[in-house]
Amino acid sequence: MEEQQNQDRTDFLKETIKQRPLNRKKLIRKTIITAAMAVIFGLVACLTFLLLEPVISNRLYPEEKPSTVVLVEEKESEEILPEDMIADDSEMSPEPVTPVLEDEQIAQVLSEMKLGVEDYTSLYDSLAAVAKSVQSSMVTVVGITSDVDWFNNVYKNEGSVAGVIIADNGKELLILTNYPAVEDAELLEITFSDELEYEAELKKKDSNTGLAILAVEKNTMKRTTLQAAEPVKLGTSAGSNLIGNPVIALGQPAGVAGSVCYGFVTSAGSTVDLPDSRYKWITTDIYGSSSATGILVNLSGQVIGIIDSSHNSSDTRNLVSAIGITDLRKLIERMSNDKDIPYLGIHGADVTLQVHEELDVPYGAYIMEIDMDSPAMAAGIQSGDVVTGIGDTKVTSYQELINGMMDMEPEETMTLTLLRQGPEGYTEMELPVTLGTR
Repeated sequence: MEEQQNQDRTDFLKETIKQRPLNRKKLIRKTIITAAMAVIFGLVACLTFLLLEPVISNRLYPEEKPSTVVLVEEKESEEILPEDMIADDSEMSPEPVTPVLEDEQIAQVLSEMKLGVEDYTSLYDSLAAVAKSVQSSMVTVVGITSDVDWFNNVYKNEGSVAGVIIADNGKELLILTNYPAVEDAELLEITFSDELEYEAELKKKDSNTGLAILAVEKNTMKRTTLQAAEPVKLGTSAGSNLIGNPVIALGQPAGVAGSVCYGFVTSAGSTVDLPDSRYKWITTDIYGSSSATGILVNLSGQVIGIIDSSHNSSDTRNLVSAIGITDLRKLIERMSNDKDIPYLGIHGADVTLQVHEELDVPYGAYIMEIDMDSPAMAAGIQSGDVVTGIGDTKVTSYQELINGMMDMEPEETMTLTLLRQGPEGYTEMELPVTLGTR
């Protein structure tokens, strides 16, 4: 009975716990807010990474900046033979006596100088050694393009042209080549002397000469290739002592990669007239391909010209010719340093002694022609003007005018001092010219 009474007293304390009804709208709202916050957080994190990653990477791993390329010409070394050395003081006479040989003596000397097979073998071995020393600087540039045939099959076209390692800026190896042969290529590949291939990018090209600088990143190249690849040495094409000298053509002078030809310089007095330039034209007796590319080197292994047969006449189309390296040096330097090429728009020549004396034309850069719509025409320069100065610098030849222009930048203003002929003779005037971009 007592237990029944206790049970009755505690009945009023019992309660049933029911589950709270689910609020679906509130749950969906919280889910959407959480997802939106996650997206916003992700976007902020991505943006922060994109902004700070280059800064942190540059701090931890600073990118190597390319050094400025400066091309230096070297004079051909002259080997001193033992018989050319002075034996005693008696040979130091200021007025040496030259012995006079009779015809019979000359004939006897020549008969004693007969060359055998061994002599010719030694001679050509020496030439081959010079060529081999330069081969490590030669490359083959392959331009690859894709196309579709009649049956909708994709195939690749490959065009090749010779190139030469012209400089190393610390970050890239720079390749000088004739660009038109691979101009439409979708991909450029460079084959080095060790037969390894690397992808290259166009750094700069010149529509005037058809030359271009290609760059290969050094961090993509194997150590063996870098050790074998050496920038070529530059000689000089200035002066008139080139004619008759032996030269070696390397690259693709015969139309085949890696071909080598020997010959002699036959002429070096002609010029190639192009806007803002007048290049020395070197011809040889080397019979090669009408589309030959590569370089001409002297017997010291120094480049004296870049092969370009596009200016050959119809009766010499298969003779290897080249543009002198001295006139190209400043252009190649600008392209190697990724600088735009300034444009003036003139054709000119030097005032020779004969013209100066007979026609009373003052010394300077004689302007023969002006390009239409060029900066020179806009500035008021006329055919027949003689440029005698750039700013405070005196100009005595057309090449000095071109060199002065190549030292300036596009959109920069250069002040030309020139003489213009009138009824009463030449009148000096100054014209400011704002250079364009070629």
